[in-house]
Amino acid sequence: MEHTVAHEEHSGGGTKEIVRVTVILSVLTIIELALGFWMIDMPLESSLRLAVKGAIIILMLAKAFYIVAYFMHLKHELKNMIMTIVVPLALFVWFITAFLYDGNSFRNLRNTYDPHFKEQSTIKVEKKAESKHGESKHEEAKPAAEKKAVE
Repeated sequence: MEHTVAHEEHSGGGTKEIVRVTVILSVLTIIELALGFWMIDMPLESSLRLAVKGAIIILMLAKAFYIVAYFMHLKHELKNMIMTIVVPLALFVWFITAFLYDGNSFRNLRNTYDPHFKEQSTIKVEKKAESKHGESKHEEAKPAAEKKAVE
C-alpha cells in the first residue's frame, strides 16, 4: 500500500497539474489582453501607460517561466532552469544596453566633432511645389537653353 502512495506522490498528479498550469497561463493571457486594450486609449506620454507596459512585460516573463518549468519539465531542475533562462536573458539585456549606449555615444560624438552635420540636421527642408504638368516650380524657372542642355 505504501509503495502505491509513494508512486502517486512522485508522479505529481499529471492531469491536474497540466490543467492548473493551463488555467494560470490563460488567466495571465486574459489579463495581458485587458491591459493592452485599456492602454490603447491612454495618451502616448503617460506614465501610467509606461507602468502598464511594465506590468505586461512582467506577466509575459511569468508565462515564459510556467511554460519552461512545466511543459519543458525543468520545474524540479533548478540549476538547468537558471542556465536556460537567466543566462540568455542577461546576455540579451546586455546586448540591448550596449547597442543603445553605443548608438547614443556615436550620435553625441557626431554632433560634437562634426559641426557641418549638426548644422545640416537643424535646417528644415522645404517641399517642392508641384505644377500642373508634374514639374517643380524650380524647373520652370530655368531658361529654355538650360532645360535642353540637361536633356
